[in-house]
Amino acid sequence: METSFLAEIHPKVVHFPIALLTTYALLEIAGIILKKEFISKSALLILCIGVITAFFAVLTGNQASSEFNFWNDESKAILEQHQTFATYLVWFSALISVLRIVVMLKKKFGGFIKYLFILFALVLIYIVYETGTHGGTLVKKFGVGTEVIKSIE
Repeated sequence: METSFLAEIHPKVVHFPIALLTTYALLEIAGIILKKEFISKSALLILCIGVITAFFAVLTGNQASSEFNFWNDESKAILEQHQTFATYLVWFSALISVLRIVVMLKKKFGGFIKYLFILFALVLIYIVYETGTHGGTLVKKFGVGTEVIKSIE
C-alpha cells in the first residue's frame, strides 16, 4: 500500500512545532525576566510560525494515522492521547498568539500580564512534551510510520 504525501512528511513536519514552540516559551520567559523587548517580539514571531507548523503537523498526523493498519488496543489508546494533546497544542498555542498580539497592539504587556504569559509558556512546554512523548511511543513501541512496518503492508 502506498502512503500519501501528507502521511509521508509527518515525521519531518512534527519537529518544527516542537522546536519552535519550545523556543517561543524559552524566549518569552527570557524576554520577560531580562526585560528585553526585542526578545519578546522575537518570541511572538516564533510563536506565530510555530502555530502554523503545529497545524500542519496535526493535518499530516491525521493522514498518517489513517494509513497505519496494525492498531491494537494499547496503540489506539496512545494514539488517542497523542491526538488529544496535539489538538490542545494547536488550540492553546493559537490562543496564546492571539492574546499576545492583542496585548502587544494595546501596549498592555506589563505587570500581571507578563506573569500570565510565563504561566502560558510553561503550560505550552508541558503540552509539547506530552504530545511528543506519545508520538515517540507510537514510533518506538509500535513502529508507526517506520519502513519496517511499511514493508509488511
